[in-house]
Amino acid sequence: YRIQSDKKVCSVHPLEQATFQCLGCIKAKVPTSKSYHCSSRCFSDAWQHHRVLHDRAANAINENGAEEEEIYGQNTSMNNGSTSVYPAAIVERTGGEISFEIGRSKKYTPTVDDIGHVLRFECAAVDAETKLPVGQVKAILTSRVIPAPTPTPRRLLPVNGSDMMGHLDLDGRTASSGTFTVLSYNILAELSATSESYSYCPSWALSWPYRRQNLLREIVGYRADILCLQEVQSDHFEEFFAPELDKHGYQALYKKKTTEIYNGIAHAIDGCATFFRRDRFSHVKKYEVEFNKAAQSLVDTLNPSISKKTALSRLLKDNVALIAVLEAKFSNHAADTPGKRQLLCVANTHVNVNQDLKDVKLWQVHTLLKGLEKIAASAEIPMLVCGDFNSIPGSAPHSLLAMGKVDPIHPDLSIDPFLIVRPLSKLTHQLPLVSAYSSFARMSRGLGLEQQRMRMDPSTNEPLFTYCSRDFFCTVDYIFYTADSLTVESLLELLDEENLRKDTALPSPEWSSDHIALLAEFRCKSSVSRPRR
Repeated sequence: YRIQSDKKVCSVHPLEQATFQCLGCIKAKVPTSKSYHCSSRCFSDAWQHHRVLHDRAANAINENGAEEEEIYGQNTSMNNGSTSVYPAAIVERTGGEISFEIGRSKKYTPTVDDIGHVLRFECAAVDAETKLPVGQVKAILTSRVIPAPTPTPRRLLPVNGSDMMGHLDLDGRTASSGTFTVLSYNILAELSATSESYSYCPSWALSWPYRRQNLLREIVGYRADILCLQEVQSDHFEEFFAPELDKHGYQALYKKKTTEIYNGIAHAIDGCATFFRRDRFSHVKKYEVEFNKAAQSLVDTLNPSISKKTALSRLLKDNVALIAVLEAKFSNHAADTPGKRQLLCVANTHVNVNQDLKDVKLWQVHTLLKGLEKIAASAEIPMLVCGDFNSIPGSAPHSLLAMGKVDPIHPDLSIDPFLIVRPLSKLTHQLPLVSAYSSFARMSRGLGLEQQRMRMDPSTNEPLFTYCSRDFFCTVDYIFYTADSLTVESLLELLDEENLRKDTALPSPEWSSDHIALLAEFRCKSSVSRPRR
């Protein structure tokens, strides 16, 4: 039932205020809710149906025993075969509450007409033979129905030299296509989405039951072949994301952080989740990187004068990375070796957030890259490095990723109390990594690309922001790829900062995380010849 907040609503048009009442209904003891109309024209048009209510009332009084709801609650046909103009079952309850029936099913999806109203859901056991209710009717009330979020769709724009505008319709790609898409998205764990941190976001939009459905709708809508999600709570992975994305054809891998955080209700812990479409990839191998374990090994090599306990207290931050080796099930048209297995290595990580621990951030990124180098040494394999690195463009971790080295005089290197990133000469790697979104800055042609370049920082060739709160916009999320083995075909367009600021900040009713999703389409090159930097 939809509950009307005002008792005086039109019995024919329930969304209209009543301005006319049938006194004949009052004399005939017809329920008051049936007597209201929004205008004299409404009453006149409905008269042939309305007068039947008077007749029924008279018959009911004569028969002395029929129930009001039975008489007035059914939307029956008239003798002439026409259908009543009245909505299904209008009920006036004790206390003056008026509601009218909008469905008879175990599930109901609110409509536009329900917006602003409270819904009542009633359930009763029914005798299978007599069809009569058994026992008391149980009822629950919802909060007021609100409009569904309508975020502006984000387009997939080609960056490979095409002049045509792309659209987010990846279903059009055939399974034999040599391209694939990768999404990286920090979804904001429930344990972090507190009203204290995000007081500007309505509490209902911040609640997990709302956000999880909104996030799922967004993620599924991108139709990516590979999903790299960060801040996925272990209980949410097991109870929601894994089973729900399984319905959409995704296989799941997960690595949770190494320490649980008490959130006031139960122990919860977040981590990195990687999903891939089973019809596009198969799982070959999984590597789990626990930076805490690497820290234990590192402190054993530090100068004896350094307190291991103190060093560990700085290094043990529970962050992790998940590395998946996948095999493509689609053919690569550019391949010059038909029949050869097309492998792909995908790293998904969430680096420590503390801005005072610049040495720890850099060490975590360096540790991950060294692990990827070992995998690259064992096989010629394209690589993707995705995640929330909690490091802005130009920072030491970003420089290490994008440039393969860090300038010895970089200001971030001044913070290293336990010499964990010394000697500085070790801060290198040989992977030819390039940021996917830097392709927007390099392109000079293509519809829509000029607008995207305006959303890029020309000094770093990175987006102006991937994280957005009320007081802070910055870029911390990236998709890096090995440029000797992969090419970027398309990128998901960036959001406009000015428009987001009009909507206050993230998260919001439309966007359920404080980060924005990044998505890139790649194609494997014909062969890999990995030069040293």
